[in-house]
Amino acid sequence: MAILIDPPFWPAHGTVFSHLVSDTSLEELHAFARAADLPERAFDRDHYDVPERRYGDLVARGAVPVQATELVRRLLRSGLRVPARQRPEKLDGILAAAWERLAPGHGRIGADLIERWSEPHRHYHDRTHLLAVIRALDLLAGRHREDPGDEPRVPWLAAWFHDAVYRGEAGRDEEESAELAVRLLSAARFRTAEIDGTVRLVLLTAGHAPGADDPAGLLLCDADLEVLGRSPADYLRYAQAVRRDYAHVPEPAFAAGRAGVLRALLALDPLYGTATARRLWQERARENLASELESLGGR
Repeated sequence: MAILIDPPFWPAHGTVFSHLVSDTSLEELHAFARAADLPERAFDRDHYDVPERRYGDLVARGAVPVQATELVRRLLRSGLRVPARQRPEKLDGILAAAWERLAPGHGRIGADLIERWSEPHRHYHDRTHLLAVIRALDLLAGRHREDPGDEPRVPWLAAWFHDAVYRGEAGRDEEESAELAVRLLSAARFRTAEIDGTVRLVLLTAGHAPGADDPAGLLLCDADLEVLGRSPADYLRYAQAVRRDYAHVPEPAFAAGRAGVLRALLALDPLYGTATARRLWQERARENLASELESLGGR
C-alpha cells in the first residue's frame, strides 16, 4: 500500500510530467496531494500529473519511485485504473455515436445532453455513468432479451435524460430533467408516447421502485443500479465519487443521509427487478452496500 510516482517522461506544456497514483485508494491519493499542495486540476481520473520540478519533493514526502510499467501494473492490480474508453477524450465520440444510433437526425439534442453530462461539478453523475447505464441496458435488453416495454426506445431515452439536470438535489433534479425531456423531445417532434414514457421513467429514478408490471421501469432502474454489483474496488471508486458530488454537505450530514440511502436499497426485495440483473449483480451488490453501511458505523 503506497503512493507511487514514475519518472518524469511525459511531455506537455514545455516540460515533462510524472504520474502520481495510489495502489490503495483515491482517498489516500487525494490526501497526499492536498498535503503536497497539488492543484485539483492536476487530477485525471486515477492519477495526478505532476511536473518534473516537483518530482524530488514528492519523493521526499514519501512517494515511492517506480518505473512506469510497474506503476501501471500496480494500479491495475488495485482496481483503480480507469480504462481509456472511460476518459473524456474518448467518451464524447462514443456517446455521440450511441445517440445517433438511438435518435438519427437529432444530433443537436445529443450534443446538448453530452454537454450537460460533462459539467465540471459532476463526479459520479457524469458521462461515465451515462455510458454505463446505456451499456447495462444493451446488456439486459440486447444480449439477455429482457423486456423493454411497449415503447422499445424509451428506456434508452430516459437513460440520457435521467440526470441531465444535476445539482445534487434529490427529487428536484429528476423533475427538472423530466421537464428538459419534454422541452427538447417535443420541439424535435418525438411521438407523444415516447415523450410521456421518457418523462415517467426519469421521474421513477428518484426512488427506483418500479412496479412488477412495469418492464420498462424495471429495466431502467436495474441499469441505473448496475454499479452496485461491481467489484469491491469499482464500488469503492463509485462511493468516493458520490461523496465528491456532495462535497458541499458536511460529513456528519452526508454520512447520515448516505446511510439512509443504503438502508433503503438493502430493504428492496428484490434489489433488482429483472431476472438477469438479479443473477448478474444482486449478491455482490448486497455485499457492497452492507460493507459501505458498516464503514459509516451502521448509522
